[in-house]
Amino acid sequence: MKKAYIIVQAHNGRSMLRDLRKAGLLHIDTQQVRNDRIEGLEKTYDQISQIRSAIADLQDKKKHKEQLTLSDEAFAEVVERYQGLLESRKKLEEQISHDKIQIEALSAWGDFDPDQVRELATQGIKLYFYTITKKDLEKLDASIQYLRLAPVGSLEAIATVGSELPSEVSATRFYLPEYGLGFLQKRFASDQKQLLHIVQNLKHGGEYLDAFALQLKKIEMAMRFERVGESLQATEELTWICGYLPEMEVEKFTSLAASHQWAYLLDDVSEEDTPPTLVKYAKGVGIIKPVFDILGTVPGYRENDISTWFLLFFTLFFAMIIGDAGYGLIFLGAAVGLHTKQKKATTLVMLIYVLSIATLVWGSLTGTWFGSKAILVAFPFLQNLVIPSISNYPELFGLTAVDAQNQVMKFCFIIGTVQLSLACIMNIMHKIPKKDLSFVADIGWLIDILALYFIVLQLVVGEPADVMLIFSIVGIGFLLVVSFGSQAPGVPFLKGFLSGLGGFFTTFLNTISAFSNIMSYIRLFAVGMASVAIAQSFNSMASGMLSGWALPAGILILVIGHSLNLVMGLLSVVVHGVRLNLLEFSGQLGMEWTGIAYEPFAQTVEEN
Repeated sequence: MKKAYIIVQAHNGRSMLRDLRKAGLLHIDTQQVRNDRIEGLEKTYDQISQIRSAIADLQDKKKHKEQLTLSDEAFAEVVERYQGLLESRKKLEEQISHDKIQIEALSAWGDFDPDQVRELATQGIKLYFYTITKKDLEKLDASIQYLRLAPVGSLEAIATVGSELPSEVSATRFYLPEYGLGFLQKRFASDQKQLLHIVQNLKHGGEYLDAFALQLKKIEMAMRFERVGESLQATEELTWICGYLPEMEVEKFTSLAASHQWAYLLDDVSEEDTPPTLVKYAKGVGIIKPVFDILGTVPGYRENDISTWFLLFFTLFFAMIIGDAGYGLIFLGAAVGLHTKQKKATTLVMLIYVLSIATLVWGSLTGTWFGSKAILVAFPFLQNLVIPSISNYPELFGLTAVDAQNQVMKFCFIIGTVQLSLACIMNIMHKIPKKDLSFVADIGWLIDILALYFIVLQLVVGEPADVMLIFSIVGIGFLLVVSFGSQAPGVPFLKGFLSGLGGFFTTFLNTISAFSNIMSYIRLFAVGMASVAIAQSFNSMASGMLSGWALPAGILILVIGHSLNLVMGLLSVVVHGVRLNLLEFSGQLGMEWTGIAYEPFAQTVEEN
């Protein structure tokens, strides 16, 4: 990245921004500033977004309406019309809800005209209405004048004349409503009919959905323009702005500046700057982008690009966690379906292809087809694809379950050791050209990881190891980390050594953490085994129902069970497969994933 400054005369600031936006080259950091213009745009954006959402919710998802193009003036009229419809719908819904409650409350009292009761009050006859139990009614003082009305449910209904009941009487007051039952029922029916008409009118707005989306993009672009405008710095005569530019775009930028007669300065990025990260994927590696987009992770500008390694290990982790060739076939079918529907192989489709094929291969090697041993027995050619030492059904190949499980766990630890060692090697290769002596500490970490691998094997798998020799090697690596971990270009060796010595205890804890990081890869074995066990459980539940009248129930159990297992497997990939890349591997690399994605200030839609 290059740091670019553009300087123009003060009165040309806004026009410079418009030309710069058309070019779409410069990344400009903007603050969350507020002004009247931005607040007005946000209010308009929210209004249009709410209208569009309301219209979209009413559309038939299976039928796509032909879209109409609108000018800005015509769109303003459409917004006004549909905003009025939404407000009318809201008022009607509130009134219908209120009337429904009133109707339910009045239905037991029957239909009467409240105005007639109020008319009696003007003539000096005030009536107060109550519901009361028969027992309490019999206890009323004889001096209380009341009229007995038709019962309300299991309660008696009365109307006292001239005064309210004393507070000590156990009775429930019924307050006179504004309108009678008959009026409310008619209004309720009329409002429902009117609401249906409004909803139909809102549905017709489906032909404007693209126009709404376009206007929202225009407003987003306008809001960014205003925020970038607030980033302009100015004196009485000059105004300027600063941003970041990819080095490959420098020639285009200088031509742009020359054509518009801008003064500019290009400078190298300093350590104090926080430039954006422009990730350039190697050919074929870009299919991992949907995963990074979902996770929202961007490497820092000065951090390693691990997209290639992330894709390779993520694919392996996915295959081992899902672990079933049958599920791989399902994913492969989904990829083919998406490919056919979209009529092109998008990055997401290609990613699903790769993950499904990897799962199919791993499931074939372990002999796992929908968690069913019967399938493997019924099709002998599938047994020829299996590696017996890692099979989920080792008894078919004359091996014990313990031996097969130990081999899979050992394979998991090998993966962990390789990935963590790779992180150390990448750090070494990154630091040597910079003459950064801390690369020796990474050699120390590499020594520790390779040695601790054998400790892990002895503790988990039971493979014998020379513990004293291993701990001696770990000690050598530990001393290298302490001595060189705080070294850096320009830092005197003794100062770096003393700083590293001061972090002795932290380094000790990190060495223990390196051991636990290798151990952490056993999750690939554990989650994969759990998936197989769940599949086998549902197969067992359904096995007795796959004939006769119970066949539909058996099929239903299989479908529900394996669907649930698939969903749980995908969640496990996110929790465990992604974690191993973003925590263990990235942690060993020293990556924090705190980067800012390169997003040039650009015109996204055409404006009038």
